[in-house]
Amino acid sequence: MTSRAEHRVLQVGPLKPSLAQTLRTDYDAVELPADEPDRSAFLAEHAAAVTAVVTSGRTGVDAALMAALPQLGAVVNFGVGYDTTDVDAAAERGIGVSNTPDVLTDCVADTAVGLLIDVLRQFSAADRFLRAGRWPVDGNYPLTRQVSGRRVGILGLGRIGSAIAARLGAFGCSIAYHNRHRVEASPYAYVGSAVELAAGVDVLVVAAAGGSGTRRLVDADVLDALGADGYLINVARGSVVDEAALVERLADGRLAGAGLDVFAAEPTVPAELLGLDNVVLLPHVGSGTVETRAAMEALTLRNLDEFLSTGRLVTPVLQPAVRV
Repeated sequence: MTSRAEHRVLQVGPLKPSLAQTLRTDYDAVELPADEPDRSAFLAEHAAAVTAVVTSGRTGVDAALMAALPQLGAVVNFGVGYDTTDVDAAAERGIGVSNTPDVLTDCVADTAVGLLIDVLRQFSAADRFLRAGRWPVDGNYPLTRQVSGRRVGILGLGRIGSAIAARLGAFGCSIAYHNRHRVEASPYAYVGSAVELAAGVDVLVVAAAGGSGTRRLVDADVLDALGADGYLINVARGSVVDEAALVERLADGRLAGAGLDVFAAEPTVPAELLGLDNVVLLPHVGSGTVETRAAMEALTLRNLDEFLSTGRLVTPVLQPAVRV
């Protein structure tokens, strides 16, 4: 058992304001400056005392920063995604990594279904059509696609993928999925590759974890297999999709549409997408509800408290090495 006074907590990157305030007031946390040379001077003063970092999936902690923090024992991540943190480097150094699973599953799954409905029915585009005064001039909005009964492929049948599948089952959709490994006892059809999955569905929903193992998993071949009548929904990470290939196919009609909550270089969004009515774009708001963000904040602090008091994590991606 160690006391909180023996630790220095470091905030890396922007966080939910209430979480950042709690870290400052309750944990005497310090915040890493974003720019050099302020960062170098800051690390020279504080690095030797830092034992825990609190960050988010948008920022993360790379191998270089880990190397600069010789006493670092845990990276506590606000969010389920942790691909911006170098987990391999953390494992080599005995540094634990945590995230906030489960608490955001429902809201992200709701977002995926909302995007799917919006893209196929083109509600956002129809709203723009009406607001622009085009209904009295151009007549009725063009016909769109039915949602119920669609064939849907889930790429990544984890917590969020399973929640998406359960929701779409209520719409009478048939569900197939692809994972690196078959999910035992799953009621859904397993498909052996992302290309094969895309070829057999009307809508491909990306719910796979980010990171090097899934980078551009949805590549040109997968998109071509989905085809000109197919739709892509991505609520995972922008890195999972070959964004350049996606933009090309949406622009020239080789893909029917897409609903995107995540992008490869956030907050930058490809300009070519902005004028397309067959694309719905969201600014990474999948978990962005009052209820979910409060639960994520609470779980982040539970992980931090557990590490500071016992050296362990509540929801580890990687438990810290035992230090003697």
